[in-house]
Amino acid sequence: MTVATYLRTSFPNPDREYRDGKLVLRSNPDTLHSRAQGLVGAFFGERRHSLHIYPALSVRVKLRDALYLVPDVAVFYPHEPQERFPATPPFVAIEILSPDDRMADVRNKLGEYRTWGVTHVWLVDPHSKRMYTCDSELVEVSILRIPELGVEVTPADIFE
Repeated sequence: MTVATYLRTSFPNPDREYRDGKLVLRSNPDTLHSRAQGLVGAFFGERRHSLHIYPALSVRVKLRDALYLVPDVAVFYPHEPQERFPATPPFVAIEILSPDDRMADVRNKLGEYRTWGVTHVWLVDPHSKRMYTCDSELVEVSILRIPELGVEVTPADIFE
């Protein structure tokens, strides 16, 4: 499949990613995944105007010509992306685990976000109610922080 065909094709939920000419299936989200994604999106949506941030759920982002990924939540700052498929890294990229996700694939994707230039890369596991940051490795944290914006995300903000 060409990039042009991929970009004009809609797929049943969940959306597909595109990697070097091939479609990549994403894990099917379950209720906990969907709830966490909605709560994370709502958390950032409530702060959109006061912090001048631009949250987006499941948007295709272009890391390079033949690589399009779909973060569960992307937060853009300080500018709202103007492209239909942003080619500028979001300030925050958040992946939310589904039961059938393979950790090797998730780690690879998180690393690609970091290499691309995403400042804050997070992993949220709604099944175990754990949160992780990803710099050079995954580190479990009790609070997800964006010090540049004075933002703290606690488990109570995203897990019910």
